[in-house]
Amino acid sequence: MSQDPYDKSNVDRRQELKQEEEAFLLQKEERRLKTGQQNSSFVWILNSIYILIGFLEVLLTLRFFLRFTGANTENQFTQFIYNLSDPFIAPFSTLFISPVTEGGSNPVGGANVFDLNVLVAIVVYALLGWIGVSFIKYIYAR
Repeated sequence: MSQDPYDKSNVDRRQELKQEEEAFLLQKEERRLKTGQQNSSFVWILNSIYILIGFLEVLLTLRFFLRFTGANTENQFTQFIYNLSDPFIAPFSTLFISPVTEGGSNPVGGANVFDLNVLVAIVVYALLGWIGVSFIKYIYAR
Protein backbone atom coordinates (compact mmCIF):
# COMPACT_ATOMS: atom_id res chain seq x y z
CA MET A 1 0.00 0.00 0.00
CA SER A 2 1.43 3.35 -0.97
CA GLN A 3 1.46 6.53 1.11
CA ASP A 4 -0.48 8.56 -1.45
CA PRO A 5 -4.03 8.99 -0.03
CA TYR A 6 -5.50 9.33 -3.53
CA ASP A 7 -3.97 6.16 -4.85
CA LYS A 8 -6.57 3.80 -6.35
CA SER A 9 -5.79 0.96 -3.90
CA ASN A 10 -6.15 3.32 -0.90
CA VAL A 11 -9.54 4.57 -2.10
CA ASP A 12 -10.74 0.99 -2.61
CA ARG A 13 -9.54 0.01 0.85
CA ARG A 14 -11.32 2.99 2.42
CA GLN A 15 -14.55 2.02 0.69
CA GLU A 16 -14.18 -1.57 1.93
CA LEU A 17 -13.61 -0.36 5.48
CA LYS A 18 -16.60 1.95 5.27
CA GLN A 19 -18.82 -0.90 4.02
CA GLU A 20 -17.56 -3.19 6.79
CA GLU A 21 -18.28 -0.50 9.36
CA GLU A 22 -21.81 0.00 8.00
CA ALA A 23 -22.41 -3.77 8.03
CA PHE A 24 -21.18 -3.94 11.63
CA LEU A 25 -23.47 -1.07 12.68
CA LEU A 26 -26.40 -2.72 10.91
CA GLN A 27 -25.78 -6.02 12.74
CA LYS A 28 -25.49 -4.15 16.02
CA GLU A 29 -28.81 -2.40 15.42
CA GLU A 30 -30.50 -5.69 14.47
CA ARG A 31 -29.26 -7.27 17.72
CA ARG A 32 -30.54 -4.27 19.67
CA LEU A 33 -33.98 -4.56 18.04
CA LYS A 34 -34.13 -8.32 18.69
CA THR A 35 -33.23 -7.76 22.35
CA GLY A 36 -35.90 -5.04 22.57
CA GLN A 37 -38.52 -7.43 21.18
CA GLN A 38 -37.52 -10.11 23.68
CA ASN A 39 -37.71 -7.57 26.52
CA SER A 40 -41.13 -6.48 25.31
CA SER A 41 -42.42 -10.08 25.30
CA PHE A 42 -40.91 -10.69 28.73
CA VAL A 43 -42.55 -7.60 30.20
CA TRP A 44 -45.88 -8.52 28.58
CA ILE A 45 -45.80 -12.01 30.12
CA LEU A 46 -44.91 -10.68 33.58
CA ASN A 47 -47.60 -7.99 33.43
CA SER A 48 -50.16 -10.58 32.33
CA ILE A 49 -49.35 -12.77 35.33
CA TYR A 50 -49.52 -9.78 37.69
CA ILE A 51 -52.89 -8.69 36.26
CA LEU A 52 -54.44 -12.17 36.38
CA ILE A 53 -53.26 -12.88 39.92
CA GLY A 54 -54.29 -9.39 41.02
CA PHE A 55 -57.78 -9.88 39.57
CA LEU A 56 -58.09 -13.25 41.28
CA GLU A 57 -56.92 -11.84 44.62
CA VAL A 58 -59.48 -9.01 44.43
CA LEU A 59 -62.23 -11.48 43.50
CA LEU A 60 -61.41 -13.79 46.40
CA THR A 61 -61.12 -10.88 48.81
CA LEU A 62 -64.56 -9.67 47.73
CA ARG A 63 -65.94 -13.16 48.30
CA PHE A 64 -64.40 -13.29 51.76
CA PHE A 65 -65.79 -9.86 52.65
CA LEU A 66 -69.28 -10.72 51.38
CA ARG A 67 -69.38 -13.99 53.33
CA PHE A 68 -67.91 -12.39 56.45
CA THR A 69 -70.47 -9.59 56.49
CA GLY A 70 -73.37 -11.96 55.76
CA ALA A 71 -74.30 -10.43 52.41
CA ASN A 72 -77.73 -11.22 51.00
CA THR A 73 -77.32 -14.38 48.91
CA GLU A 74 -80.33 -13.38 46.78
CA ASN A 75 -78.54 -10.25 45.56
CA GLN A 76 -77.34 -10.43 41.94
CA PHE A 77 -73.93 -8.92 42.68
CA THR A 78 -73.32 -11.38 45.49
CA GLN A 79 -74.41 -14.29 43.30
CA PHE A 80 -72.15 -13.04 40.50
CA ILE A 81 -69.10 -12.87 42.80
CA TYR A 82 -69.86 -16.29 44.29
CA ASN A 83 -70.39 -17.91 40.88
CA LEU A 84 -67.27 -16.31 39.42
CA SER A 85 -65.07 -17.34 42.34
CA ASP A 86 -66.48 -20.85 42.85
CA PRO A 87 -64.04 -22.62 40.45
CA PHE A 88 -61.07 -21.06 42.25
CA ILE A 89 -62.36 -21.97 45.71
CA ALA A 90 -63.33 -25.55 44.80
CA PRO A 91 -59.91 -27.12 45.59
CA PHE A 92 -60.02 -25.54 49.06
CA SER A 93 -63.74 -25.81 49.86
CA THR A 94 -63.48 -28.70 52.31
CA LEU A 95 -60.09 -27.89 53.79
CA PHE A 96 -61.45 -26.35 57.02
CA ILE A 97 -64.82 -26.03 58.68
CA SER A 98 -65.47 -22.32 58.82
CA PRO A 99 -67.07 -20.75 61.90
CA VAL A 100 -70.60 -19.44 61.26
CA THR A 101 -72.66 -16.95 63.23
CA GLU A 102 -76.29 -16.37 62.38
CA GLY A 103 -76.96 -12.87 61.11
CA GLY A 104 -79.86 -11.87 63.34
CA SER A 105 -80.37 -8.49 61.71
CA ASN A 106 -80.23 -9.87 58.17
CA PRO A 107 -83.75 -11.06 57.29
CA VAL A 108 -82.94 -12.38 53.81
CA GLY A 109 -80.03 -14.24 53.96
CA GLY A 110 -76.73 -15.06 54.85
CA ALA A 111 -75.04 -16.01 57.96
CA ASN A 112 -71.77 -14.38 58.83
CA VAL A 113 -69.05 -16.83 57.80
CA PHE A 114 -65.37 -16.46 58.59
CA ASP A 115 -64.28 -18.55 55.62
CA LEU A 116 -60.79 -19.86 56.32
CA ASN A 117 -60.83 -21.70 53.01
CA VAL A 118 -61.00 -18.43 51.08
CA LEU A 119 -58.10 -17.03 53.10
CA VAL A 120 -56.02 -20.13 52.33
CA ALA A 121 -56.92 -19.81 48.64
CA ILE A 122 -55.83 -16.16 48.65
CA VAL A 123 -52.44 -17.08 50.12
CA VAL A 124 -51.95 -20.10 47.83
CA TYR A 125 -52.80 -18.17 44.65
CA ALA A 126 -50.49 -15.33 45.70
CA LEU A 127 -47.68 -17.85 46.22
CA LEU A 128 -48.38 -19.50 42.87
CA GLY A 129 -48.26 -16.11 41.16
CA TRP A 130 -44.95 -15.31 42.85
CA ILE A 131 -43.54 -18.70 41.81
CA GLY A 132 -44.75 -18.16 38.24
CA VAL A 133 -43.10 -14.74 38.02
CA SER A 134 -39.89 -16.07 39.56
CA PHE A 135 -39.84 -18.94 37.08
CA ILE A 136 -40.33 -16.63 34.09
CA LYS A 137 -37.56 -14.34 35.38
CA TYR A 138 -35.26 -17.35 35.82
CA ILE A 139 -35.97 -18.62 32.30
CA TYR A 140 -35.41 -15.15 30.84
CA ALA A 141 -32.14 -14.68 32.71
CA ARG A 142 -30.75 -17.85 31.17
